[in-house]
Amino acid sequence: MEILNIWDAKMHGWKKGWREIGNTRHFYRSRSEANYARFLEWQKSRGIIKDWAYEPETFWFNGVKRGVVSYLPDFKVTFQDGKQEYHEIKGWMDLKSKTKLKRMAKFYPSVVVKLISHKAYKDLEQMVFRMVSGWEE
Repeated sequence: MEILNIWDAKMHGWKKGWREIGNTRHFYRSRSEANYARFLEWQKSRGIIKDWAYEPETFWFNGVKRGVVSYLPDFKVTFQDGKQEYHEIKGWMDLKSKTKLKRMAKFYPSVVVKLISHKAYKDLEQMVFRMVSGWEE
């Protein structure tokens, strides 16, 4: 709904929309997600990570019939040694998000999910925004 898009951009600075990062076009749900994608692409270009993907797979919580039945992490990060982990950008933690992360830990205990909180994102932003091309402020 257009009203929500205006509200999102003006009140919260979410700025959701289509962006091309790393020669791939995606609809990012926030400016923070888009900037984090730029950061991951920057790391990839320097050989720090092997690859990254935006919302590449959904984890289903089999047997759960009510409430949160799946989880779609923001990013999948693959390191040079082949190790993989998922990164979730969270400006705030609501009850649904907490439930998703708890169920992820229960149903997929071997999958690493790294939570990037608002504070962690702001700290990262201060360190890299001048180095990463296209960073949105």
